[in-house]
Amino acid sequence: MPPWIGVGLLVGLGAAAWWLGGADLRAGVEAGIAVLRAAGPGWYFVAMAVLPLPLATFTVPAGEAFAAQLTLPGVIAAGAAAVAVQQALTYWIARRWLRPVVARWLRRRGHTVPPVTPGNAVSVVLLVRFTPGPPMIAGSCLLALAATPFRIYLLVSWLAALPWVGAGVILGRGLLEGNLILAASGVGLIIAALIATRLIRRRWAQRGSPPVDGR
Repeated sequence: MPPWIGVGLLVGLGAAAWWLGGADLRAGVEAGIAVLRAAGPGWYFVAMAVLPLPLATFTVPAGEAFAAQLTLPGVIAAGAAAVAVQQALTYWIARRWLRPVVARWLRRRGHTVPPVTPGNAVSVVLLVRFTPGPPMIAGSCLLALAATPFRIYLLVSWLAALPWVGAGVILGRGLLEGNLILAASGVGLIIAALIATRLIRRRWAQRGSPPVDGR
């Protein structure tokens, strides 16, 4: 089954559960959103930047919680900024503390950490970011361990994450607000991102780039 069909079914089931779940479910979600709104967007997006949780954990509630304060584009911009901070922090933490440990472990077994060169950095980052499976933070650690040039790492990684940030915020706002047009826009953005991911992976595979695990 194509991945966008699975996404559509998942979103449809989520929407049905939301609308058919009764007043208790909706009241609970609304209470949670009220708590986030009362805490304020500052703390929320700081948490998004430093906690190693999946993107959807933060992007889906963010639109409903803070669009009235920041506007929907403002929420997307704040989420994108938080992602950039998380990617940068993860890189430097992994590079400074994790890489020496891994390097020593490999040296004892006669191996070394294969470095990423400026010449192949874009290809490697794209392959890591567009390989489904492990979460974003795992890909960040992998790229840091491979000593990927920081500027290339951050720029390509951030651009690869932008569609998912926008899609999560828009979809979550649409579902929680009951705006089917907005929810459909979020689904459309997810489908577009999935298609783009597949095309990019196919293009780099045709160039003969070696596969890299991670996301």
